[in-house]
Amino acid sequence: MSDDILTLPPPPADARLAYGSDPNQLLDLRLPSSKQKSKLPHPLIINIHGGYWRAKYNLDHAGHLCAALCAKGLATANLEYRRVGNDGGAWPGTFADIRSAYQFLLQNARRHNLDSGRIVVMGHSAGGQLALCLAAHEPSVTRVVSLAGVVDLQRAYLLHLSNDAVVEFLRGTPSEVPDHYREADPMQLSIPQARQWLIHGSADDVVPPDFSRDYVSTKQKRPGKEKEDAHLLEVAGAGHFDVIDPRSPAWKRIEETVVQLAA
Repeated sequence: MSDDILTLPPPPADARLAYGSDPNQLLDLRLPSSKQKSKLPHPLIINIHGGYWRAKYNLDHAGHLCAALCAKGLATANLEYRRVGNDGGAWPGTFADIRSAYQFLLQNARRHNLDSGRIVVMGHSAGGQLALCLAAHEPSVTRVVSLAGVVDLQRAYLLHLSNDAVVEFLRGTPSEVPDHYREADPMQLSIPQARQWLIHGSADDVVPPDFSRDYVSTKQKRPGKEKEDAHLLEVAGAGHFDVIDPRSPAWKRIEETVVQLAA
């Protein structure tokens, strides 16, 4: 599939909610249809869109996968956040927004009939980094999915991915701002409490598949209690945007993995 998912208008959300005062501090909430609704609270997928942390890309394109998961009986919250190019964007403001949105959803779960005990945090590309980083800093996050995630920021720097996007995001190189890399890099962080699924297409030419392969291998090989519950799903022939496109052949396996993780 092509990257036309980035410009295709998404299905409408049920509600747009503000979790802060900045225009970018908002989320689109989608709830299962009346036929799927039950008196029991809904499992929730918190989705973090990608775009190499830049303001050029917003949450709209991720509305498609959120709508597809909602059709399977899951509530979805599609997060917007301050990005590079926005006032207050980049590190640490971008990540502060993700944490604020997460806390907002926990605090308002009952109001929207959401099951705060069955939350999956999911992110695509740069959003995969933010999702795993959230799990590292919020111990209550126990289920995470990274879709073609930029999960090794040191390596992203060495490869100069997307014209040094990670340098823009973290406000410097590893030698200039080592603390930022330690705080933000999923490969360096400890996430012992969360079940992690790293999903990547083998034909991804935007974020190399080795990012997810090596992340899972490294986390699984950590000694003793430092070993993490990390799993890899590599989708043969899938590109960077196939993993977020419900029209793609890759989507069925991704959807099944997310639905099972939320169960």
